[in-house]
Amino acid sequence: MSTIGIIGMGGMGHRVAAELNEGGHRVLTCLAGRSDLSRTRAAQAGALDVATLEALVDEAGIILSIMPPEDAASVAATINSAFKTTGSNAYYVDCNAVAPQTSQDIGAGIVDSGGRFIDGGIIGMPPQNGQRIRLFVSGPDLDALAPLDGHGIDLKPIGPTIGQASGIKMCYAALTKGQMTLHAAILMLAHSLDLLGPLSAELELSQNDAWQRMQFTTPFIAPDSGRWVGEMNEIAATFRAAHLPTGFHDAAAQVFEAAATTPLAAATRETADFSVPLSEVVALYTDACQKALQRNN
Repeated sequence: MSTIGIIGMGGMGHRVAAELNEGGHRVLTCLAGRSDLSRTRAAQAGALDVATLEALVDEAGIILSIMPPEDAASVAATINSAFKTTGSNAYYVDCNAVAPQTSQDIGAGIVDSGGRFIDGGIIGMPPQNGQRIRLFVSGPDLDALAPLDGHGIDLKPIGPTIGQASGIKMCYAALTKGQMTLHAAILMLAHSLDLLGPLSAELELSQNDAWQRMQFTTPFIAPDSGRWVGEMNEIAATFRAAHLPTGFHDAAAQVFEAAATTPLAAATRETADFSVPLSEVVALYTDACQKALQRNN
């Protein structure tokens, strides 16, 4: 049995915690300053709440950070202080959707503070009902993560270089979430031109695979839209560092940012009403996007 700390009891973090707990591991988290929802999820997952991050760092041999990407660096900075205070040399695995350079910067801070760092990238839906996520990892000492493998996680070591695991996450999410927002933007354009009905009929006839995906993913945007803005910014930064166009994912960030202002975004994945007609969802997104762009022009 290993003691594993998890920072972040969101939709992904608490499911990973539950799987590790069911696999016989001792799972710790720190809920100081966290929401009631995080506390409920932690209790459901069987994660033990410790009072401080210092206690978490001191007791856990492996620490998984599973946070919104915009919080990755600030959380790591706090953890750096905990490493210095405790003298721990635990493994800190940044599993967040961040650019390779962001991961490298985080890793440098962890190592300077006495910890050991592994770059991570999660692909897949939260583990449940026998389904697993793929946790891509890169860096030194990857064998240390062997206890995680098989407990809701398929461990995917891909190389010795910090940034490789984050890079594959950026490439994958650039496709999946980029495609999702492109589909939504096309439907918004059709709505604004009063052509949603005719376009839907044509897509169903000649692009049925794309049409089916549009119907499924477009309503799915809202509950997670707020935390996906930061992910699109990290993807755009990855493209920029590679001297490639960033506009696709700058626009995707705008779509998610607008969707986050709609009433649909008040729900979580667990409470979202996905029976709302697609036309109503698209109308809400369109109005929010148009208002945001008008404010910014």
